[in-house]
Amino acid sequence: MISKNDRIIFHIDVNSAYLSWTAVKLLQYGSTHDIRKVPSVIAGDSENRHGIILAASIPAKKLGIKTGDVLWQAKMKCRDLEVYPPDYDWYMKSSRALVDMLYEYSPKIQRYSIDECFMDCSNYRENYVGIAKSLKARISEELGFNCNIGISQNKLLAKMASDFKPKNSVHTLFKDEIEKKMWPLPVGELFMVGRATRTKLTRLNINTIGELASFDVNILKGFLHSQGQLVHDYANGIENSEVRSSNYLDIKGLGNSITIAYDVDNFEEASRILLSLTESTAMRLRENGSLCSLVAVSIKTDTFISYSHQKKLTRSTDCTSEIFEGIKQAFIECWKGENIRQLGVRLTKLSSNEYRQENLFDYVASEKQVKLDTTIDALRKRYGKDSIVRSIFINSGVKAIEGGTGSHSDYPMMGSIL
Repeated sequence: MISKNDRIIFHIDVNSAYLSWTAVKLLQYGSTHDIRKVPSVIAGDSENRHGIILAASIPAKKLGIKTGDVLWQAKMKCRDLEVYPPDYDWYMKSSRALVDMLYEYSPKIQRYSIDECFMDCSNYRENYVGIAKSLKARISEELGFNCNIGISQNKLLAKMASDFKPKNSVHTLFKDEIEKKMWPLPVGELFMVGRATRTKLTRLNINTIGELASFDVNILKGFLHSQGQLVHDYANGIENSEVRSSNYLDIKGLGNSITIAYDVDNFEEASRILLSLTESTAMRLRENGSLCSLVAVSIKTDTFISYSHQKKLTRSTDCTSEIFEGIKQAFIECWKGENIRQLGVRLTKLSSNEYRQENLFDYVASEKQVKLDTTIDALRKRYGKDSIVRSIFINSGVKAIEGGTGSHSDYPMMGSIL
């Protein structure tokens, strides 16, 4: 039971996110084949024997195929396994569509990972289960994918509840339900108990979450130091962090690269390609609500020698022109004059754009640039990315905006801090 002072926290977790979002994309583009209903996976290049599976359909899981398996091993379990490449830009769009819907219910939304959100729904205290069921149905009907919704007084228990089976369901885990629903579970299923911690706990003959909850916390601290207190608290359902309202997704960095159809041997051509890569990457940076303070350029020569160089920016920014100046300077400092086969850019040291540190002497110009970038992004989103292009690309033979999908490491599936 909950009291009038308790919060009501939802944890929304998309079921098999990468595979579900890929299925939705294929169906939206005219396919009549739902890959969620057949043995299928999201993985690297199907010709790469060392590709890793990022997501698997339920039929694939029933054959023993799971996330983290090597692709060639999975194909031995199912000869007709369907393999689809990841599309991280599409996944980000799908994630944002979910977040936009959640904002219709509450202003307090915390994007915990690309496929997970916390939402403070204390204003629905009288009918929180009904609201959760209605929300889950809307997500399925309007966005095309399923999710679990966990409900509790705090974020930890809401997250634990969203892992319960069956999938595509609403589950509660309030404090008076811990003993029945959480304590019988294997200790390894507790949030923040990884493989190494689980092994240490097993040595103490702690095999369930309930056994951890009742164990002497001082002995735990002797074995696990500060984490001993943390996992003991979590086993007892103790966690009080706020739902941090932000549309910013905490990712490591954003990148884009292209293998060029011809060898580039001059600065002007390389500069145009780098600008094209920067255009799309900076758009993604702004779409994520981020600023960057470190940029990097990567080069692969026609003899397949690869190297890179970083450049620290004077301030954290999401301005395309400022980012490109850093990219260009990094290229000038590292390029040795060889013929270039591949170019890449990467933006790191990211932070939220909620707070900007402006320079007193160029504040007005900076504000104008922010408005210009925002307006151009909106027009490209509405009319297509080629609706507005820089004149430098006209008749140059270089695409004005190179797409790129980043890398899997850009978009972590789970963080470690609630």
